[in-house]
Amino acid sequence: MDNKKIPMEEYTRFERARLVGSRALQISMGAPFKVKLSEKDLKRIKYNPVEIAKMELEKGVIPIDIRRPITKSGSEEEVVKTE
Repeated sequence: MDNKKIPMEEYTRFERARLVGSRALQISMGAPFKVKLSEKDLKRIKYNPVEIAKMELEKGVIPIDIRRPITKSGSEEEVVKTE
């Protein structure tokens, strides 16, 4: 299968919403944070998993990939983190 890699900045708003929602669910169920947050930062955002997931998305450290079907033949392009 032919996978094209797309920079992370090109997520659609729907992909961003799905990423933040999925990651927030993981965090709320006890997954470790992928960003370093002080106790002061956590209190400021009131331990909100959605806000933590948004921070992870901004830093580009969410451990989830996006696959987009792009043709009728079934090939896909993959959005991956660019570092």
